[in-house]
Amino acid sequence: MTSLKDHTTAGSGRVVISVDAMGGDRGPATVVAGIADSAAKNPELDFILHGPEPELAKLVAKKGIQDRVQIRHAENVVNMTDKPSQVMRNGKGTSMWSTLESVRNGEAKVAVSCGNTGALMALSMIRLRKLPGVDRPAIAILWPSRNPQGFNVMLDVGADIRADAQDLLQYALMGASYARNALDLPRPRVGLLNVGTEEHKGRAELHEAWKLIDARKDDGMYDFVGFVEGGDIPGKACDVIVTDGFTGNIALKTGEGTASLIGDLLKEAFAYSPLSRIASLLALTSLKRLKKRIDPRRVNGGVFLGLNGTVVKSHGAADATGIAAAVKLAYELARSGFGDRLAARVASAAELAQDTPNQKD
Repeated sequence: MTSLKDHTTAGSGRVVISVDAMGGDRGPATVVAGIADSAAKNPELDFILHGPEPELAKLVAKKGIQDRVQIRHAENVVNMTDKPSQVMRNGKGTSMWSTLESVRNGEAKVAVSCGNTGALMALSMIRLRKLPGVDRPAIAILWPSRNPQGFNVMLDVGADIRADAQDLLQYALMGASYARNALDLPRPRVGLLNVGTEEHKGRAELHEAWKLIDARKDDGMYDFVGFVEGGDIPGKACDVIVTDGFTGNIALKTGEGTASLIGDLLKEAFAYSPLSRIASLLALTSLKRLKKRIDPRRVNGGVFLGLNGTVVKSHGAADATGIAAAVKLAYELARSGFGDRLAARVASAAELAQDTPNQKD
């Protein structure tokens, strides 16, 4: 995510981030701890914090960041078990609704929430609205990779479990726009995730999407590498991985779990004997670099693409380090003027996608 720092020529002065303090697995104390860490590292950063004021006021005072935080009282909370359809009808008055309202009203540049993903997307579409021509907004993440830029873009990772060929084309166009702005790639390489790289493999909608994405590569300003496999997600075969939200979310959670497992196995291996413990001391600097590189908390935060406003979705189980990472991403997006540039590019790309007729076999 540090690549976004290259764009910080746009804007100056205070940057306000709207944060949903409720809805995460660890509660508001963790959210406040995360924004306190961010406030300490970024003196230009202020927050509008949404949730029950009496509780939040105590937590904010304990961290000593009262001068950096406005608290907006919201009594109700969107729970992880709430259905998006219920939240759409009854979401007003929740901390999530209030968080999005601050962006809608222009009080804050970016909204951050670690709450219910489906509900956040549903409310975002209601309050912020979709960009012209976008049928299904997507969640894009930056995935650590072997590429020179250090990250690949993958989308969708959970905004919608369904995606037909036309949706996958829109994801390719939006993902390429994100990669151009976030990773400084003038012509990103786009790959379509499949069970194999051979053209005959996969479902019918993937074959149709292959044709659509390939046909729009010049208009969309990207190169299409064809089908890619799961092993290419952190690899060098492409810069943007396009898939449906069901597959993308499973891949994301699998990657996070694998990174955590590797960390635990390394600890176990270096604690095996006195000699291995000595070896761990000798390799301490390298081990710290490796831990930082594979720690999923440090790349926490997916960006909703296709909306009239910027929303960063944090992992529901994020700790303070994860919350700080999501806020850092939001801060860099806001400072870069990324939202305005991406909105213009995505709107143009989405119109191209909408004008493309479905190509049936």
